[in-house]
Amino acid sequence: MTRLILFALAFFWIPSKAKAQLDPEPRQLIQLGFSRQPDGRGPFAGYAYYYLNQPRFWHERQTLRLVLAPGYVDSEFGFRRALGPSTDLGLGLAGGGFADSYSEIRRGQYIDGESFLGNGAKAALGIYHHFPDIGPVPWFGILRTEGRYSTFNSRGGTDPAFLVPPNQPEFVSRAGFRLGGVEPVMVPTMAAELSAWYEGHFRANPETYGYSGDREIVPQSHLYWTRALLVFNRPKSDRRFIALLTAGASARADRFTAYRLGGNLPMGSEFPLPIPGFYYQEISARRFILAGGSYLIPLCRDGSSWVARINADTALVDYLPSQEQRGRSRSGVGAGLAWQSPKRAWQLIGEYGYGIDALRSGGRGAHEIGVFAQFDFRRASVPFFHPVVPQRGFQELLHGNLP
Repeated sequence: MTRLILFALAFFWIPSKAKAQLDPEPRQLIQLGFSRQPDGRGPFAGYAYYYLNQPRFWHERQTLRLVLAPGYVDSEFGFRRALGPSTDLGLGLAGGGFADSYSEIRRGQYIDGESFLGNGAKAALGIYHHFPDIGPVPWFGILRTEGRYSTFNSRGGTDPAFLVPPNQPEFVSRAGFRLGGVEPVMVPTMAAELSAWYEGHFRANPETYGYSGDREIVPQSHLYWTRALLVFNRPKSDRRFIALLTAGASARADRFTAYRLGGNLPMGSEFPLPIPGFYYQEISARRFILAGGSYLIPLCRDGSSWVARINADTALVDYLPSQEQRGRSRSGVGAGLAWQSPKRAWQLIGEYGYGIDALRSGGRGAHEIGVFAQFDFRRASVPFFHPVVPQRGFQELLHGNLP
């Protein structure tokens, strides 16, 4: 019974991370999704949350962003033109359970005994500057700082000999530029983005943990990444092509700050790093290049909308030390079926993914299934904008992995 209760709470947990800019459009969304290996192995990954963005909340220049899920709350109160005619200010608070949990996946194997729970809270200050638009596309500069505090505990399957990390105060700073963006929908109709980012992590308690201190939390980690995205409709055609290119590098990354690629949770991350068929966040990388795309083909024109999807992603990876695998390239392909209601309030997706070179005990190759749903209370009309999207989806586990 305890496991069932914790599983129910964990499924509705959703953490978040620094966001790109204040959202000028009213939005009210419910997002649900999960992915799973059919054989039941590995981490169960998913997300479930209610997202509200309310411009002119108390005053014409004030905006409230709120993400609610049982066990976790994330919020930001924004002040438009607080620091000048083109510069906004945001104050954020967030906290709850499971937000900093960690699942150890090494060489294609999920290791329950080295996985643990993490809870946390944070306060943030963000500055968002709107540069002159380039044609119809907005251009933003972002500077955001966060103070975080995380606590770590063993889960039911954690090895008693495995020492979990000490409680961790942390300071996180992010700076970046974003040209364009994409709406918070699973099947966008049009979008374009070019962005570049830096993020620094500074720890106040950088100690060792694990088996006799065999792994460490480094004092400082520095991440650098860029993303190019395009959602394109051919003229006089309902077919869509989605292309994504992301590349990242780091200095002194550890298990908590490494780039984690794999799986497919479309709304579980501000910067998804999908590879179909793999476990969610299976690959830990110091550096990577990820390229992928999807092709969407409408199947009917009767008011409701059924869409077939085919997609493929491939990555070239420089692994985190101790997380190395044979071969640097990792690829996956997928296919699925999507439905959206006539006014696009509902969006539903079912997908299958195959990890071509995912390492498993029987050799290479792995399967993944995913189901995702979105309900949009209001239809926003701005395509060139990426809203606030939580950073990682729920990452708790089945098959005895919960306490």
